[in-house]
Amino acid sequence: MDTKMYAAVGEVCRRLAGRLSDDALGSVREQYAAGELDLADATLLLSLAYQGVGVTVEERDLMRTFVGEPDGPDLAEVPVVEQVPPLSYRFVPDGPADAPDPAPADALLSADAPNWDGLALHRAWRAPLDGAPDAATWAYVLQVAEGTDELSTYSGVMSHLWVSLKQKWPVEVIAGGSPRTPYQEAALAGSQTVWRA
Repeated sequence: MDTKMYAAVGEVCRRLAGRLSDDALGSVREQYAAGELDLADATLLLSLAYQGVGVTVEERDLMRTFVGEPDGPDLAEVPVVEQVPPLSYRFVPDGPADAPDPAPADALLSADAPNWDGLALHRAWRAPLDGAPDAATWAYVLQVAEGTDELSTYSGVMSHLWVSLKQKWPVEVIAGGSPRTPYQEAALAGSQTVWRA
């Protein structure tokens, strides 16, 4: 996979955040980062079709630039929509009284952020609206230096969260200069800053 194709993968993953379930999108990111291209293609396309997540014509055309079978039946089964649906989550800085304690993840991710060329770490409580694929949870945004590999960084962050804390939280990795999606903008706007370089 060349640099242009890999960049298209990253853009598609950014666009699908908040639309595809966290687990499915996380697997897609990790599989592409690991170079498991056939598996990643299958996970992406089958998850979109199974979860009924529509993509725009532009997004489908982006996928055609990197999937192994751009004219295959799996991509053909992904529904196409005229426009990106509205956000299905609301982000606020503080969680409810019964929210899980974010302190262990805050501490771990803050300590590790410099190793990932981190610039800032933000956390928000993500509350689902109608049609959201996942339940309420803490969500993180890790802003990293321009040129940082977002997919590999995501994979490293999630692996460390699981190995060290046995926790999984939604994490968006945004490299400087990367276009932000409405989901990422909303997460940042509704967050509190946990760490800054």
